Amino acid sequence: MSDLTLASPGVAGPGADANPAARFYVHEHHPENSTLLGFWLYLMSDCLVFACLFATYAVLGRNYAGGPGGAELFDLPLVALNTSFLLVSSITYGFAMLEMQKKRLRATLGWLAVTGLLGACFIGLELYEFIHLIHEGAGPQRSGFLTAFFALVGTHGLHVSFGILWLVTLMAQVGKHGLTPENRRRLTCLSMFWHFLDVVWIGVFSFVYLMGVLP
Repeated sequence: MSDLTLASPGVAGPGADANPAARFYVHEHHPENSTLLGFWLYLMSDCLVFACLFATYAVLGRNYAGGPGGAELFDLPLVALNTSFLLVSSITYGFAMLEMQKKRLRATLGWLAVTGLLGACFIGLELYEFIHLIHEGAGPQRSGFLTAFFALVGTHGLHVSFGILWLVTLMAQVGKHGLTPENRRRLTCLSMFWHFLDVVWIGVFSFVYLMGVLP
């Protein structure tokens, strides 16, 4: 939405509109608050998705169907390393936002690149875990427990993968157009999304992995 204003140099008079030097100025209105509100609403809807997945896991988490449980399958040191990747990536994204506030383009892009690399490490280890479980015969079709596990952890992994894709796209836009108000707003939305995934993973690590190894 924009306002169209007619501006003319000199003293305005009856013939001002006919002045060939008259120029039109377009004032753009960027609904920043509306964008952030809309993104908060999206995050709330995503909360409902993960709440349903957590509830499903709570119901099926002990339904082993005679197969292995979390104590036999989960490699806690590996999961803890993966958790550290995501937690540190949230910190590095915070550094990127601080550099953005200071309008330091290269530093912002540098910290964003580190964030994306840590996110890729997280996805890499998660894929390794999934492949290892399937190779051991513990695929999602093996039991209700494994179906709920793959659904919850896999959905979170898909969100992180989408976040990395979004991050790379924004890095390209920022590199081309700089830290414009639009790009700053987009980086802020991605920051909210990234930290949200961090919080969800803390719940996954505590509820699925730590409680899963208990007898």
